[in-house]
Amino acid sequence: MTKWEYMVLEFDPYGVMGGLVDTDEIQQKLNELGKDGWELVSAFATASANSSRKMIYNLKRASQF
Repeated sequence: MTKWEYMVLEFDPYGVMGGLVDTDEIQQKLNELGKDGWELVSAFATASANSSRKMIYNLKRASQF
């Protein structure tokens, strides 16, 4: 049976309403983690009223233990 470990990444949006993200930064980080075996499982934005507060990325990889 495969055992998994998980990682949660948070990125802060910017802009007047908080709806902009640095896609180059996110892509670079995901590619870096992908080389270490991490796989993106899901991504979503948290929100408060009409603005984004955080971009959340959930990753998993087979456990090293």
